[in-house]
Amino acid sequence: MAKPRFDIRVQPGFGTVALFTFAMLYLPIATLVVYAFNASDSLSSWGGFSLHWFYEAAENQAVQDAAWRSLIIAVSAATMATIAATMAALATTRTPPYPGLSFKYAFINLPLMVPEIVTAVALLIVFAKVKVWTGYSGLGYLILAHTAFCIPFAYLPIRARLEGMDQSLERAAADLYAPPWQVFRRVTLPLLRPGIIAGFMLAFVISLDDVVISEFVKSGGQDTLPTYMLGQLRRAVTPEINAIAAAFLVLSVALVTVFFFINRKKA
Repeated sequence: MAKPRFDIRVQPGFGTVALFTFAMLYLPIATLVVYAFNASDSLSSWGGFSLHWFYEAAENQAVQDAAWRSLIIAVSAATMATIAATMAALATTRTPPYPGLSFKYAFINLPLMVPEIVTAVALLIVFAKVKVWTGYSGLGYLILAHTAFCIPFAYLPIRARLEGMDQSLERAAADLYAPPWQVFRRVTLPLLRPGIIAGFMLAFVISLDDVVISEFVKSGGQDTLPTYMLGQLRRAVTPEINAIAAAFLVLSVALVTVFFFINRKKA
């Protein structure tokens, strides 16, 4: 009697485990979004469909200030992180292999592996000294902290794009006596643009959603939207927090979707 053939595509029980995993991941998010439209003040009882809490959040001056502050920090940090990541990616992919190159890869990606709380405490100590020396306590510290943390996130898609690019076009331009800057501006940069955009958006989302580093580095009156929400949760929780979180979710999903389609086009 022939033994039944093993088929890797058929794994008994895996479907159930997958459904349970997706339920554990997405049911809490779905519940949050549903209760963002709750007309009641209660977080546990449904009082009917309403956009009341979205209007409340939109008219809340503290929410507006925190949202604008978060956008300023995220755009500034993502821009600087993307520029630094682009230069680092060019330096590590457009040079012949040499001893120490692997160490540079690991060094650039180190913030991805270091616990965020460690980075936050280190930045707190450094910036506390700088604040004493300079007397400055503006948003610059938050922007610098987010930039440092976001560089490896922007570096990964930019480096991947550079490694997947055909260098024959760059060599052909160099053979035609184009200066290095012109080769970069006319050939490398247009081909690299999808990776740069993807790196910027990834860094933007990471900065926009960050809580730990922002909580440690910020000064008084510098709440970002995530830290504002955290502060509200410590006091009294209302469906307004659900509405803010739902808006955050929509923005994050939109950016990740754009990121996916850019990478898909690149592939």
